[in-house]
Amino acid sequence: MIRGVNDDRLRLWSPVCRAVAALLAPYAEVVLHDVRTDSVLGVWNPLSRRSVGDPSLLGELDRLDPTGEDVYGPYEKSLADGRRLSSVSALLRDADGEPSAVLCVNLDRTPMEQAAAVLSAFAAPTQPRPEPLFEQDWTERMRQIIGSFVRERGTPVDRLTREDRLAVLAELDRAGILAVRRAAPAVAAALKTSRSTLYALLAELRNDT
Repeated sequence: MIRGVNDDRLRLWSPVCRAVAALLAPYAEVVLHDVRTDSVLGVWNPLSRRSVGDPSLLGELDRLDPTGEDVYGPYEKSLADGRRLSSVSALLRDADGEPSAVLCVNLDRTPMEQAAAVLSAFAAPTQPRPEPLFEQDWTERMRQIIGSFVRERGTPVDRLTREDRLAVLAELDRAGILAVRRAAPAVAAALKTSRSTLYALLAELRNDT
């Protein structure tokens, strides 16, 4: 929705406005304001129900913070229905450096807030697990020990050093995991190493202790 195409500013900036609106559709409104008449020069995907020719109510542009380098935001705005927007405004200048138009992009934050709520719900604390179900499950205890180790160090299992693997094996040994029959293949798989390497590490661990 734009004013007459004879306006040089529309010929210059309309493709940019259409591109941004197309990329962020249907969640973004793009508005081009005429600073000379303080009115809406063009609007794409109108979320705020504004139309071409409506008052822009831009205020005094010369009071804008000059350190913004003509780009301001993101800042928060709201729609009448309660939806919150993240907005960015860019002051566009003519060849003489004088303010000519203001381009505003208003992004509806509702989808992101809904997604964040879903993720937060999944990440919410869970009830304590029923320990009697896991008392005999040494594989669960093994995964718990290895998982805690890699999280504390922030290093993936396949990037653990030899010293790291020895430290993990020491923890597994203290938990009695290594004493379980046929535990070695499961431990080797969990540590992403070969059985021969695991047996070599176990021999080194036994010698050190």
